[in-house]
Amino acid sequence: MKAMILAAGRGERMRPLTDAQPKPLLKVRGKALIEYHLEMLSAAGIKDVAINTAWLGEQIPAHIGDGTRWGLNIEYSHEGWPALETGGGIFKALALLGNKPFLVINGDVWTDWKLLSPRLPQCWQAHTVAHLILVNNPTHHPNGDFGLKNNHVVADAAEQFTYSGIGFFHPSLFAGCKAGAFKLAPLLYEASHNQQVTGELFQGQWSDVGTLERLALLQ
Repeated sequence: MKAMILAAGRGERMRPLTDAQPKPLLKVRGKALIEYHLEMLSAAGIKDVAINTAWLGEQIPAHIGDGTRWGLNIEYSHEGWPALETGGGIFKALALLGNKPFLVINGDVWTDWKLLSPRLPQCWQAHTVAHLILVNNPTHHPNGDFGLKNNHVVADAAEQFTYSGIGFFHPSLFAGCKAGAFKLAPLLYEASHNQQVTGELFQGQWSDVGTLERLALLQ
């Protein structure tokens, strides 16, 4: 399995820190956020990783290089500015990710979630186009994004959860999409209506490092 780390965003709410560096390079306890993901992927046996860049994007390959330090083969999908948003960024990188399901991780989250092996979740089915890792709703996102019903992600449920920014995706999720900027969420909601999205609830440590306050709390 291949993996992609999303690292193209501006990090507007993290200014002034992100005026000088992209958000995935912000450090938590002396280590860049993105490095935690690279260590996890390497430990799980994943070798091929794509990273998209946009805002101050030249700093990311300068910091990480080709992945040799982690035993990884890293390729970059440079988007220019403005960035292509989550959906458009993944779509542009599909040529690097191949025709099989791949893992995607937001570069600006911190978590102790671990991929134990480069294999799809057991509940992945032949018609599945995505499998989402959900978490309990943080205080800044109290209404959540999706519900869970019999391992399937649904748009509405009595109890809603938040998408963690970690998911497995099949390239067919992007069938019919066109190059350019677009969001990922509408594709997931549409596929969930067709019972093509599975999911699981992760209850370990997780933080969306979206503000200076959350970064300070994580530190």
